[in-house]
Amino acid sequence: MDYTRLHQALGYCFKQEHYLTTALTHSSAGAPNNERLEFLGDALLSCIVAEALYDRFPFASEGELTRSRASLVKRDTLAQVAQHLELGHYLRLGGGELKSGGWQRASILADALEALIGAIYLDAGMETCKTVILRFLREHLDRLSPHDIGKDPKTRLQEYLQAEQQPLPTYQVLTIDGAPHAQLFKVECQVPSLSQSTYGVGDSRRRAEQIAASQALNLLLHHDKG
Repeated sequence: MDYTRLHQALGYCFKQEHYLTTALTHSSAGAPNNERLEFLGDALLSCIVAEALYDRFPFASEGELTRSRASLVKRDTLAQVAQHLELGHYLRLGGGELKSGGWQRASILADALEALIGAIYLDAGMETCKTVILRFLREHLDRLSPHDIGKDPKTRLQEYLQAEQQPLPTYQVLTIDGAPHAQLFKVECQVPSLSQSTYGVGDSRRRAEQIAASQALNLLLHHDKG
């Protein structure tokens, strides 16, 4: 498989490609798979994000820092990053996961991203790993504020629109795919002041709505900065 676009998206090119291929191999595809790398990446991500928050918010309390870290390392956030990197296109999945759309399932994407972090650490060391993590979490870090810490995207979108005296968003489920035990929901979020809808895909309606709301909020904030 050609990993050129993935290397470009990461801003990092693996020296030992076997780390990358292992990180992208789900357990359903056999062994070696990414479960051990996921364990390592999870610990590295938590440590690096904790340090970044400690430096960025010098007056934040322990509780605020803990909630902020949780919002950055949670499955939904990691899945969004993985989707931005188009990680699903590179995953190696077993036949059952391929048929059920596992390449776009939040849990599989988040786990693969953590495994990728572990792989980068083994391939290049802590400083490079830290640089890559902070690069792909930059937008999420920049959106954090003491007031918003712990608030989910739907709440923040609603508060933003209320503060701007704009109509509130509406959400609509467009599709529900997959088997009953592994469903994927696609949700549309419509904000009257935006010229385009935003969409979220998740393994529950709530998660899909949160992703769609986060995308809408990003567009509104980007428009304000412009």
